[in-house]
Amino acid sequence: MDNILPIKLQGIENKRPIIIAGPCSAESEEQTLSTAYQLAQMGIKIFRAGIWKPRTKPGCFEGVGAVGLPWLRRVKEETGMLTTIEVATTQHVEEALKAGIDILWIGARTTASPFSMQQIADSLKGVQIPVLVKNPVNPDLDLWIGAIERLYNAGQQQIGAIHRGFTSYGKHLYRNLPHWHIPIELRRRLPQITLFGDPSHIGGRRDMVAPLSQQAMDLGYDGLIIESHCNPDKAWSDASQQVTPEDLKNILSNIVVRETCLVTEKLAELRRHIDNLDNELISILSERMRVSREIGHYKKENNMPILQANRYDEILTKRIAQAIELGMSQEFIKSILEAIHEESVQQQVKIINKA
Repeated sequence: MDNILPIKLQGIENKRPIIIAGPCSAESEEQTLSTAYQLAQMGIKIFRAGIWKPRTKPGCFEGVGAVGLPWLRRVKEETGMLTTIEVATTQHVEEALKAGIDILWIGARTTASPFSMQQIADSLKGVQIPVLVKNPVNPDLDLWIGAIERLYNAGQQQIGAIHRGFTSYGKHLYRNLPHWHIPIELRRRLPQITLFGDPSHIGGRRDMVAPLSQQAMDLGYDGLIIESHCNPDKAWSDASQQVTPEDLKNILSNIVVRETCLVTEKLAELRRHIDNLDNELISILSERMRVSREIGHYKKENNMPILQANRYDEILTKRIAQAIELGMSQEFIKSILEAIHEESVQQQVKIINKA
């Protein structure tokens, strides 16, 4: 997919961050236009609104449907903003194109369905329109790239990606866990792709929009897609994560965008130090696995089970406490120790099962 092009939009300055803003859902013509006018006055160039809303359970507000498309046409005609909506079926694509929508986006649930993605890709053959692909609901990079590849194979070149976080069971700080390493790896594999952050869906709370937006900028994202509503407390969907246009203005005015790529001798020296430390880490891990294999031989000779739960719990407790004292987070060191333990177990399994 070397020919994927950075998205370039008429009238939109190619400068970070590209901002897409608007309500989670187009609820009425008055609400849609009121929000659009306020956003246009503060310089927003791309207006988003949900027309069809895929919901987890039936009975929830699922969007006004095609009746809302003329409202977006008015937004475009009266404010000059480009418009973008989510499409999940070939019928959505057909109606969006007829209505003159400028940008399409694919939602997380649709991205996770190869059949749906292929149908949408087929419906766009012969049509050139920017398409943004949200990450799938589950943390599967290949599934995300696969959805992008289907569009690319159908002839689309202006394809972008939206990082909206990943669904996880249970209660967490985030509505959708960011798993920042996944979009970072996406950018490494597809360096030309335009990458947007979606702080509204990652955080799920309006107070998290600002810090998540800043983090996306610090990681080199090209733009942000943020839910903004003229009266968010009265929104028909996702009220808690939407911000007013005025709040959005304050958020954007405080974002720091760092563009310099200057590599000084001091930075080069620090990077060399990092490289040396990484080499030491690899050597230490290799030695740890060698010792794990010796333990595996001992367990085999003495007919002992591989997993020693008490020992593993003791290691986790002690190492996590040490890491916290040294300024590292519990989540970070726990994930590292779990990965090391899993590899150690696999090394011992090979020895135990070897004839």
